[in-house]
Amino acid sequence: MQIKSVNSGVLNTGYLESGPTDGWPCILLHGFPYDPLAYSESTKILAEQGARVIAPYLRGFGPTSFLAADNPRSGEQAALGADLLALMDSLEIEQAVLGGYDWGGRAACVVAALWPERVTALVSGNSYNIQDIAKAMTPSSPDMEAAFWYQYFFHSERGRRGLEENRKGFARKLWQMWSPTWRFNDADFDATMPSLDNPDFVDVVIHSYRHRFGLVPGDPAYVDIEQRLAAQPDIRVTTICIDGDANGVSEQTAHHAPRFTNSYDYRVFAGAGHNLPQERPEEWAKAVFEAKAGSNI
Repeated sequence: MQIKSVNSGVLNTGYLESGPTDGWPCILLHGFPYDPLAYSESTKILAEQGARVIAPYLRGFGPTSFLAADNPRSGEQAALGADLLALMDSLEIEQAVLGGYDWGGRAACVVAALWPERVTALVSGNSYNIQDIAKAMTPSSPDMEAAFWYQYFFHSERGRRGLEENRKGFARKLWQMWSPTWRFNDADFDATMPSLDNPDFVDVVIHSYRHRFGLVPGDPAYVDIEQRLAAQPDIRVTTICIDGDANGVSEQTAHHAPRFTNSYDYRVFAGAGHNLPQERPEEWAKAVFEAKAGSNI
């Protein structure tokens, strides 16, 4: 995959591209604390099937940078969705298949919900990823509260310092906990870690995990988008939702089905954890291709 960059919205967005330049557009979005290399193997498969695959580095990751020093380093969901829409505009992609998990799945869900005319089809890890911030203080099960330790850690100054001083150590721990059956090797881990050295990484991450609990304000530029997301809009595009049955940070999400009001399919990747495309690249690529085929577009 070739590394490119483009000014899009408030960012200079770095992205990996592969496949024919006139192929069907497919944008694949990574999560935290991962990067676009999570899609390396699935991208090869999709490119062979005629896809033009764009895999951007989210704000705060890899070569992606803010164009203005005074732009808020927000990690809120509205910002992630706006970044994706701006990238599509800058690349003159009118419509694309979107796929993502974790933060990237959230960005894809935001665009699919609010700008469905821009989405050919959606593949979403852990289903409906739009946060219901108004209900953020509703407690979950003891198991899930324990799994969210890192989020509560990031609410404190101790957490900020911990991430700043040992971002790779925390990333390794999260990879291990979230995908307990995935035997990733040092080469895979080490290849991703430079993306966490982005100078905005800590600010964006800390803001993300504080904003979703209503602890800090968002960027005023995204107030309108956040207000629309607060209504928990349905997703009206063809969608395939996926869970791994060994996900160490998320419960199964089949109950999200009513949020998807078009053609919908739900799948479980056996033995997979949280990093679905890197753990199961063939199955992920198959889902993307089948979502496109089922869109009737």
